[in-house]
Amino acid sequence: MPAEFIKLYPENPDPRRVQHIVDVLRNGGVIIYPTDTVYGIGCDIFNQKAIEKVCQIKGVKPQKQNFSFICYDLSDIADYTRTVSTPVFKVMKKALPGPYTFILNANNNVPKLLNSKKKTVGIRVPDHSIPRALVKELGQPIVTTSIRDEDEVIEYSTDPELIYEKYKDLVDVVIDGGYGNNVASTILDCTSDEILIVREGLGNVEEVL
Repeated sequence: MPAEFIKLYPENPDPRRVQHIVDVLRNGGVIIYPTDTVYGIGCDIFNQKAIEKVCQIKGVKPQKQNFSFICYDLSDIADYTRTVSTPVFKVMKKALPGPYTFILNANNNVPKLLNSKKKTVGIRVPDHSIPRALVKELGQPIVTTSIRDEDEVIEYSTDPELIYEKYKDLVDVVIDGGYGNNVASTILDCTSDEILIVREGLGNVEEVL
């Protein structure tokens, strides 16, 4: 069965379609969806088989993959991270929702969820209504990784129809939320007292630091 191709409008995502996609996630499905940066591929953080499937699609081992969690807002982060310092929290409040990934020290929940020895986790709160609507309805974060190949600027990664053609036999749902960006998020490492810029992507670092 090829994946479902579901149109959602960012201005007003249809609640029935959102509910249907969340049911797919709850049943261990893997989805591709738009964010405020590039299109992402993800699944429910509590479904080990789905996480393994995402790794298989990306051609990586779960232990090696740098996953991020898409959260609805900052209220979720305490469930997955060690205590965040006040300066870091202030930066996160300023930057999110937005095109940033914050690398934080993971608490003991994360290795169990991802079946890895990772001591860190990336946290994303995208400035995009579709992934946030999904996460809100699901009631917990989505494990996410971008579909874009880091080394190449590829046309398929911005056009939902081309994404569908490439991934329709690998995932369960591809969401058409319009053309995506071809620039990934800015990654900020907040695991020590000093915030380090790991990758400059979309998002103006000077505005938030």
